Amino acid sequence: MKSAEPLPLEGAKVVDLSRLLPGPWCGQTLGDLGADVVKIEQPEIGDYGRFNPPYYQEGGAYFHSVNRNKRSITLDLKREEDRRVALDLLRDADIVIESYRSGVTEKLGIDYSSVAKVNPGVIYCSVTGFGCDGEFARVPGHDLSIQGAAGILNPGGFGGTPPMPGFQAADYAGATYATMAVLAAYIQRLKTGRGRHLDIALYDSLVVFSNIALASALARTAGFSGKPELEVWGSNPRYAIYPTRDGKAVTVCLLETRTWERFCEFIGRSDLIYEETHADRHTSHGERADVFRKVIGDLCLAHDRDPLVAKMVEADIAICPVYSPDEALASSEAKARGLVRMVEHPVEGSIPQIFDPLTRAGLADPQRRLAPRLGEHNSEVKRDLEAGRKKAPVTAGGRE
Repeated sequence: MKSAEPLPLEGAKVVDLSRLLPGPWCGQTLGDLGADVVKIEQPEIGDYGRFNPPYYQEGGAYFHSVNRNKRSITLDLKREEDRRVALDLLRDADIVIESYRSGVTEKLGIDYSSVAKVNPGVIYCSVTGFGCDGEFARVPGHDLSIQGAAGILNPGGFGGTPPMPGFQAADYAGATYATMAVLAAYIQRLKTGRGRHLDIALYDSLVVFSNIALASALARTAGFSGKPELEVWGSNPRYAIYPTRDGKAVTVCLLETRTWERFCEFIGRSDLIYEETHADRHTSHGERADVFRKVIGDLCLAHDRDPLVAKMVEADIAICPVYSPDEALASSEAKARGLVRMVEHPVEGSIPQIFDPLTRAGLADPQRRLAPRLGEHNSEVKRDLEAGRKKAPVTAGGRE
């Protein structure tokens, strides 16, 4: 149900010059919060994310998932006429998001310094891979590169080649920090009237997100041994993934003493309970590890996944399913939380959309606009610019 109150960013104007994932996700979130987001795309090609499979009728699931609540205009920023239109949009913007390689915005004349001359109150967010300085500054900022450099692909230090990650942690860390930075700068501008340039690197953001994975390295950096290590990477039998009888799997999270005791009593193995301290919670449990692992493993292999999970949930024991992506979207939990909803698209038909969690609080509305077709709003955006020229002039910090 929509809130009767205006959305938090209603009236704010955002120009989204970014593509692929981090910048577009940030722009989408600002749009969900009520901002008017204009996405500038290259003619004929557009955001490269448009080509990422899998596809609906015309567009891809990837693009639709990070570009709702935006209007698309195609501009060739190497052409003077199109660049003038872009500069008009930037002159009128409260917030700008860009993800170009270092030096490109300067060549195009749309860098922060150039935009701030005509719009001193602009909040200009540059989303980069490794930042503008450092050894890797010129390296394309792909998520996998950044995860490897951040030291989180093999946090347990097990050796060998680590598996490919199943989540774009660097992209979303950068996207989250970009969103937080923009919102913080926007609040600050309400107090001071001043804009600012935000330099958000995916690498920086992921390192900050990885304080737990880097905990032992932090201790060693301070001159300590880094031992014992926080055992959350598979060595703790009470915090691991186990196979079930039907070839599926469950997550077992029995860290707390009280939870472990409840589990042991539930399965009739009170003999496994021992005098634990809080320090034992994230250890391998030493000589008890093999016994714990066998008991838990035998239990899981004696049951199919879903009946086992149903029993455990009823008993308030944290043994939960490992779902496939299809199962996750169709799960009762996702439905109960209203996270996946079908929306009608004029080209794609009925397609699913993952809803912003802030919707429940009345702070976001993911249904205001569907992800745009390339250049869908060319005429509309230009009409808005023309109408704006006939109104009050732009002042530092936005419109009068």
